[in-house]
Amino acid sequence: MMFHSHLPAGRAAAFPPQLTSIAVFLLTAVCLVLPSGYSIGAVILLVVGVGLIISRRLPILTKQDLWVIAALVAYALVGMLEAWWDGQGGRGFDKPSRFILAIPALLWVLRYPPKLTYLWSGIAVGAISAGTWGGWQKLVEGVGRAQGHTHVIQFGNLSMLLGVLCMAGLGWAVVQRNRGFWIALLLAGAAGGVLGSLFSGSRGGWVGFPIVLLVLYRAYGTQLSNKLKAAVFAIVVIGGAAVYAVPQIGVQERVHQAFSDIALYVSGENRSTSVGSRFEMWRGAAQLIQEKPLTGWGSNGYADAMAEFGEMGVISAEAAQYGHAHNEFIDAFAKRGLLGLAVLLALYLVPMRLFARHLQASHLTTRAVATAGVLLPVTFMDFGLTQVFMEHNSGVMMYSFMLVVLWGIYANQTADKAN
Repeated sequence: MMFHSHLPAGRAAAFPPQLTSIAVFLLTAVCLVLPSGYSIGAVILLVVGVGLIISRRLPILTKQDLWVIAALVAYALVGMLEAWWDGQGGRGFDKPSRFILAIPALLWVLRYPPKLTYLWSGIAVGAISAGTWGGWQKLVEGVGRAQGHTHVIQFGNLSMLLGVLCMAGLGWAVVQRNRGFWIALLLAGAAGGVLGSLFSGSRGGWVGFPIVLLVLYRAYGTQLSNKLKAAVFAIVVIGGAAVYAVPQIGVQERVHQAFSDIALYVSGENRSTSVGSRFEMWRGAAQLIQEKPLTGWGSNGYADAMAEFGEMGVISAEAAQYGHAHNEFIDAFAKRGLLGLAVLLALYLVPMRLFARHLQASHLTTRAVATAGVLLPVTFMDFGLTQVFMEHNSGVMMYSFMLVVLWGIYANQTADKAN
């Protein structure tokens, strides 16, 4: 896309990065408070990225850039291959194609990275908005579980993602001129994002929180005094006890329900509870994996086989109704075989490894982006333990476009062109 318009030279040069900044802000700021809000910023980045390709003003790609692109392409192609041989029609190509569409956005961000104030403020605004709206739905409207405009599990987990990314951004905040404001905003975002998850009752997002804390400690822990470490630990423990103790939040009920579901499943009294159905789906999918470990069954074949399991009584009828295994890794293995599992792991582990190279960078601005880049796949791997996140538009769009945004910023900051 060319910018030779009537704008003065200085303003014309400033326009592309400003457009990137606005798109990056919107990507997270409205992702959970508007219907399909996660698509707004993504579409802007896609359109301008396609324009960049047409105008042939592409950035020079490093080996690391190509690794990220390869992970996106490999995951997409395997998904499309499954859709083709499984006879899914056009619908089967929809979600895998989003990972291909993220590549023009990556090229644009690599060439015109955004201002970091837009990145971190967008994440904070999105997290605060999600927590506020989740609280309104739960405490004022009296809904059982806050869900915003999307599926309740997606809402809760994406809210947690935004809160976690706010924590990653604290390293950037402490070196800003108005650091008091930015620290307060990101802390509010961290609280809002976590509360949005709690109000949704989406337990899967809570399981991996200790891993999130370990990543944050690896990034920032060495620079904290013993007193500050003790204070943070006390805040986490007291905060966790408080949200559990207040019944209106719903955490206590959801935890008790999980233990009850497990007890009912183990005793054989009820296999159709929320947790029990997941165990049944995993058990059924494990049998399918044993039969076709290399090629998988495809989405249609998986659904038919699980329905047959339900009719035969191999798994509960409740579990047989679902078209996926409620576990990202088991689902990929069952439907797309070893290759499907491998490209899913690559989608998470390749960028995680590349971001982790600067998890302890001396420059805190770079360290903050690297920490966010590590936490993105970490949280999605956690979410994927109890939900097939990539079966939902919100999961696909947020992972693919947040990945390319963070990588584009990170690559410009590190500028490791020698490798």
